Amino acid sequence: MEADPRAARLSNVALAGPSQARDRRSIRRTNLGLVLRMLRDDGPRSRAQIAADTGLPKPTVTSLVAELVSLGLVREGPAQREGAVGRPGTLVHVDGRDICGIGVEISTSYIHVLALTLSGATAFEHRSAVAVADAEAAAVLDLTGRSIRACLAALERDGIRPVGITLAVPGVVDARTGTVEYAPALGWRDLGVVDGLSARLDQPTPPIAVGNDAKLVAIAEYVQAQGKGVQDMICITGERGIGAGIITDGRLLRGSTGFAGEVGHMPLDPERRRCVCGRLGCWETMVGLDAIFRLAADVGDPVHDPHVELEDRLAELHRRARSGDVRTRQALSRVADDLALGIALLADVLNPEVVVLGGYFSYIGDLMLQRVREVVRARVMAQEAGGCEVVLSTLGFRAAARGGAHLALDAVYQDPSAV
Repeated sequence: MEADPRAARLSNVALAGPSQARDRRSIRRTNLGLVLRMLRDDGPRSRAQIAADTGLPKPTVTSLVAELVSLGLVREGPAQREGAVGRPGTLVHVDGRDICGIGVEISTSYIHVLALTLSGATAFEHRSAVAVADAEAAAVLDLTGRSIRACLAALERDGIRPVGITLAVPGVVDARTGTVEYAPALGWRDLGVVDGLSARLDQPTPPIAVGNDAKLVAIAEYVQAQGKGVQDMICITGERGIGAGIITDGRLLRGSTGFAGEVGHMPLDPERRRCVCGRLGCWETMVGLDAIFRLAADVGDPVHDPHVELEDRLAELHRRARSGDVRTRQALSRVADDLALGIALLADVLNPEVVVLGGYFSYIGDLMLQRVREVVRARVMAQEAGGCEVVLSTLGFRAAARGGAHLALDAVYQDPSAV
């Protein structure tokens, strides 16, 4: 397992609130979380640096670090100093190699399970190609349960303990009740996914939560962007449906009822095609997977086959475009213009520093990116698109599950003593 150098950093974007200090015990929990989050966000530090940065007394820091070491959450080691003379100092590092969070994405064409350790290493990963939108919800939950059980068994063999599971679904969810209220791309409505999965897993299991896939993608992309100073970003997920996770001033935008980000249903299509949501003219009918496949190939072409891995189908489109296939190139040009239309609208409203194109755009977006940037610059009201840069995600279809794993791990940073 190779550690990710960009260990999870959710201090600003985390959905959980900070611990509230009410007594000596809760104060200690708060201080443990404070130290652990500092090491996560700012990198390894000496005890003296931790004391200076937090304002805590040095004896308190020594005690806190000792407890975090005993919990397996941090380790102490010598500082690496090239060419330095003398004895190296000792730094405190985030460890947590035997603790992980699990993210599970149920998409329209696959089920993806990913476990990340506290240090950012991938402890388990598996994706199953399945036409989720064409299957019964109970069958999908059966398959998801089997995938999670396989993950839990592998983690147990490796001595890694999961602290939580976050399920990513493309739709409107009620996190309090663990219910998918409406997922038009899957055909789900008022489905109790948390209870359904819990009934399919062997006991005991770590806590299970559910979240919107686009918002979890935004968490993963925000972690990826740490160190670049990005505080305002829009992450657009491209699959059969189109959604957005919005980070503004370093915080995830949820909206008053958690509905923010349903950009795929902006009425932009002049041809007013019917969307899976039942409305006419939604943006995702112009730029979703169904649109690119419809424009690029006839029905019966292998790129339409949901039983073929999605990456393989996208790779075939990429190959055709590179080889000069006229229909594929025209399809990409059409989707690029329509994609830029929606991005420009979002940029005018939200003025992000960066728009990240994820999902299927990660695999063929390089063939559209220049055109998208040109149209966005031409259409956004502010000069130079208000400083907005359009980039491709490097996480691809792993982003939602990765964001779910980060969110599951956030509970450790909020209350390390619970480990």
